[in-house]
Amino acid sequence: MVEQVNPDITVKRQAALLSVNRTSVYRPAKEQRESEENVRLMHRIDEIHMKYPFYGYRRMTRILRDQGFEVNRKRIRRLMRIMGLEAVYPKPNLSKRLHATYTRPYLLRGLTIDRPNQVWGIDITYLRMGKGFMYLCLIIDWHSRKVMDDELSSTLEKGFVLRCLKRAISRCKPEIMNSDQGSHFTNSAYLELLEKEGIKVSMDGKGRATDNSRTERFFRSLKYECIYINEFEDPRVLRQGIARYVQFYNEERPHQSLGEARPAQFYAHEIKQIAS
Repeated sequence: MVEQVNPDITVKRQAALLSVNRTSVYRPAKEQRESEENVRLMHRIDEIHMKYPFYGYRRMTRILRDQGFEVNRKRIRRLMRIMGLEAVYPKPNLSKRLHATYTRPYLLRGLTIDRPNQVWGIDITYLRMGKGFMYLCLIIDWHSRKVMDDELSSTLEKGFVLRCLKRAISRCKPEIMNSDQGSHFTNSAYLELLEKEGIKVSMDGKGRATDNSRTERFFRSLKYECIYINEFEDPRVLRQGIARYVQFYNEERPHQSLGEARPAQFYAHEIKQIAS
């Protein structure tokens, strides 16, 4: 397990008591062997990527060397891959990609987003802890900026994305779900679930974070207002911190684009207006 186990309680029972999925409490052996030095380096890469999302592994390597890290490109490329990071800039389509069957067009260009549950965005980000890291899947309503659901995982296994999505759409559904073209969203299980629910699928252009800018803004707020100013030492404490921040963001934090309204307040008001 990620945390210290109690030998008198089964893994299944411990997961139930912590309200987490059993699959998310294990780490594969490869991840367990990641050195403390590499984890510290990954934390620094994350901070740089937040400021300069257009830095690829080559430029990231140069910046880290300038800051005193003895690293090479191969190492940084591997760590960025583990973190799920990719430089943000339009890339030419030089060949048909292996998962072209599962990609979908970007449906939001020129679209006026003027009501809740019209468009949701889904994305994944790397979150650091004192001695490790986890991944956060998040779904946000683009009109109200309300966080609809989130899920933490110690690995990038695809199941945690599907769990988050299933839980969110069990309460209400968007007309369109937007994502990037990552492997978590270009696979048959993800697409079949959305198509079964009658939800249109939209995907960003390759390397274009601006296509998913509202979700990216939330990640920036989360990291600067919560993650970077706290030392979450283990998954349990990180999970509690994320829950507190999401509640604060939805219910207490004024949002300038909403006329200083709170996302949950704005969402509820708009839903009521539609119903009346």
